[in-house]
Amino acid sequence: MTEKIVDLRIDADWIVPVEPDDTLLNGHSLLVKDGRIVAMLPSDDADNWVSRERVHLPGHVLIPGLVNLHTHAAMTLLRGFADDLPLMTWLQEHIWPAENRHVSPAFVRDGTRLACLEMLKSGVTCFNDMYFFSEAVVEAAVEAGMRVAAGLIVVDAPTPYAADPDGYLQKGLALRDEWINHPLVNFCMAPHAPYTVGDRTLEKVVTYAAQLDLPVHIHIHETQHEIDHSLAHYGVRPLARLKALGLLTPGLVAVHAVHLNADEIASLAAHGCHVAHCPSSNLKLASGFAPVADLLAAGVNVGIGTDGAASNNRLDMIGEMRLAALLGKGVAGDPSAMPAHQVLRMATLAGARALGLDAQIGSLEVGKLADIVAVDLNHVSTQPCYDPISHLVYSTGSNQVSDVWISGRRVLSEGQCVTLDAGEIIGRAHVWRGRIAS
Repeated sequence: MTEKIVDLRIDADWIVPVEPDDTLLNGHSLLVKDGRIVAMLPSDDADNWVSRERVHLPGHVLIPGLVNLHTHAAMTLLRGFADDLPLMTWLQEHIWPAENRHVSPAFVRDGTRLACLEMLKSGVTCFNDMYFFSEAVVEAAVEAGMRVAAGLIVVDAPTPYAADPDGYLQKGLALRDEWINHPLVNFCMAPHAPYTVGDRTLEKVVTYAAQLDLPVHIHIHETQHEIDHSLAHYGVRPLARLKALGLLTPGLVAVHAVHLNADEIASLAAHGCHVAHCPSSNLKLASGFAPVADLLAAGVNVGIGTDGAASNNRLDMIGEMRLAALLGKGVAGDPSAMPAHQVLRMATLAGARALGLDAQIGSLEVGKLADIVAVDLNHVSTQPCYDPISHLVYSTGSNQVSDVWISGRRVLSEGQCVTLDAGEIIGRAHVWRGRIAS
């Protein structure tokens, strides 16, 4: 008999593969070779394999790496900078002026490293970003060993990053060409929002997205003010404008999507669009309550994002899962809406699907990349444990994430990040606080 040899064996009390839906494996082991999952089988059967490394995790549950479907990672350096303000006041009078003064490649690199550290410690293995100087975002993510979908941002206004829309697009496309073959790096077209990007620029985004097969990542229908602005300037609601420009496709990742009518939900579903639901940000900025249960019922693929730390103020996807579940029930008026297994799927496989990565990540399946998170359910807040999937959504804190692997590489070990220097990163954050506060 040929000896079966693997690089890694993880023994845990439970595995939640996410696909098939609502499945729980008890007393199983997960086996990894060359960065991919090669088997998930009862631990007694796993004894027939030889593993170069074996990790015992009693009382733990293994889940797929969480996918943060929308964030502005570098804005961790603006966490708490201008709180408790309406969106446009927050942006126009505080955030945008601060960005114009301080944003640089160094700012973005330091802020993204801080974000990666925070996200890894809460089980995020992949994030979809939208920010300036995206080359620094990519460099920080690769240093952390994280998977990133870097947004090729474009706005019509000049910023320290670029002088005009063509400048944004040229820089973004050059970055994509430079990193296109890196296994951790993917890209999205990232026009900021309908109120910051004109029709001519959006038409170019449509062309490039189609030619390069890239998703389009855009804020849409976040506030009533946005809709009123669109009606005043374009005569139609923002989603109708995007539809007329050809943006409603299976590549669209619509961020927030709070203020939707029934026809707009049906249109998103008919065109195969995706939604990035950001519950904490929507609440903190008083943007409103997204009709998530209605979107899901219509067949729209909905993932979860944290938004940036300036408007959340955490990058904690485990916390977002709990809030998404509770808000979904409250808005729907139905306690059975958005059950735990569905919300976990939103935070993993749905996000991967929105980014076109669901064949590789988002669930624990043989042949997929080994992006794995171990969560310790031995804590007092998760005792007793009748249903690990329920506990993951309703009871678990991000401090219970013990270990993280990305493509089989261990990047978090017993709660400590092994790819980033936490002390150095926090020290840099203190430096930036001094500059920005002064």
